[in-house]
Amino acid sequence: MNEGGVHVISHKAIREFKAARPDAGAALDHWYRVSASCAWKSLAELKQVFGSADWVRPYMVFNLAGNKYRLIAEINYRSQTLFIRHILTHQEYSEGKWKKP
Repeated sequence: MNEGGVHVISHKAIREFKAARPDAGAALDHWYRVSASCAWKSLAELKQVFGSADWVRPYMVFNLAGNKYRLIAEINYRSQTLFIRHILTHQEYSEGKWKKP
């Protein structure tokens, strides 16, 4: 499905979050379609597509649904692999428990 684009691991996280919070579905589907069609080589290239994304070492944080949700991922630009680590509400994100020590 994502020929020439980033391989997103795992779509299961998106399906599970959508099941729990159906209002996030359209934003997550859009994010997935765009991400799976891009072949980013750097943070600068990613920011051209997702301008509101933030680098919070070692993660990329994507704002979704008008900043209501956050998708937190690790990206390996060389292998074109994106690992979804968390999908959170804005409140859960703000609590900071997702951050690596």
